Amino acid sequence: RARVVVEKAADRETDMKKVEKYDVFEISLDWIRSSDLVEYCAEFRNGVDCKRVPAFWYKNREYRIRFMPEKTGLWKYSVQLDTQNVEGEFLCVENEGENHGPVRTEGFHFRYEDGTRYIPVGTTCYAWIHQTEDLQRQTLATLRETPFNKIRMCVFPKSMVYNDNNPTHYPYFKNEAGQWDLKSPDPVFWENMDTRIRDLMELGIEADLILFHPYDRWGFALLNREESHTYLEYCIARLCAYRNVWWSLANEYEMLYEKTSEDWDSYGEMLQKLDPYHHPVSIHNFIALYPKRDWMTHCSVQSGEIHKVRRWKKEYGIPVIIDECGYEGNIEYNWGNLSAFEMVHRFWWAIALGGYCTHGETFHREDEVLWWAKGGVLYGESV
Repeated sequence: RARVVVEKAADRETDMKKVEKYDVFEISLDWIRSSDLVEYCAEFRNGVDCKRVPAFWYKNREYRIRFMPEKTGLWKYSVQLDTQNVEGEFLCVENEGENHGPVRTEGFHFRYEDGTRYIPVGTTCYAWIHQTEDLQRQTLATLRETPFNKIRMCVFPKSMVYNDNNPTHYPYFKNEAGQWDLKSPDPVFWENMDTRIRDLMELGIEADLILFHPYDRWGFALLNREESHTYLEYCIARLCAYRNVWWSLANEYEMLYEKTSEDWDSYGEMLQKLDPYHHPVSIHNFIALYPKRDWMTHCSVQSGEIHKVRRWKKEYGIPVIIDECGYEGNIEYNWGNLSAFEMVHRFWWAIALGGYCTHGETFHREDEVLWWAKGGVLYGESV
């Protein structure tokens, strides 16, 4: 009898859906949309381990639930939406190949969840997902041939010198008054965001998502705290199951003049509370580093004063990444005309002091497709 039970269990596992550890298990639900974009209604259990995961509005009548299993074995789930009760199970198998799980901090350094050492060698393409499909694909093809394993990128579109084109799709639709409706995400924009994060994941690249920035002519920088919380809750529910996501609260936070330190702290605390996987969280400065906070996992710094890495390590007690030390290029701005030698030198200097560094490139182009903003092709020598 015991043998029969074992054989039935084996047959059941053969037929069962299998998901690799740290990969994404996804459920699609047909449900009449309520006023809420996010519903906290799903529970996943594996023995004594239990995680509560939100459902998010995907499009039309469809809600989705994404879950990243961090433990092998049988996971059972239950979803309660109004009178709809959905139950099921799947088998989580060992991670393989370059799937090492999400990145964690360890002292002043980083490791993947499975213990593999992670040394961030990043680059910057702020608005690459806001460009044409062809240009996005070209950016991915370029990344495939580089050593980069992290990319800084904006969720909202960017308006700045050499980057003043309008995107085809925005994160949200506008209401009748012409204001962004934070209850009406554009499914096309967010589906592309999903696709690009998955593309980066397949390349072994961490997506360091910049959630707010000041380079704006559309009004996203003016969202109040309540609107910002609605946006962040949706970002977390939709994107946190991807193992390669990082959260950067802002680029040059001081230049978002409408936001206070209380706002920034509320955003950091929200990420800390609602992200069940605890992805890395930072905030990037223009002049002065943001004061030390419990929700920070590492420092994201703008500075050419690389010698201060040791001071920041001592002050903050967490890893330090110089995410903007200047850019290799030849444009008219002093932040965008480093030589290849100087870019590599700053990388070496930061790492020799126990920190890390991020690359960027700004070579003048008549078509204004500069890597630092739009991606495309790299022309410099520092890589």
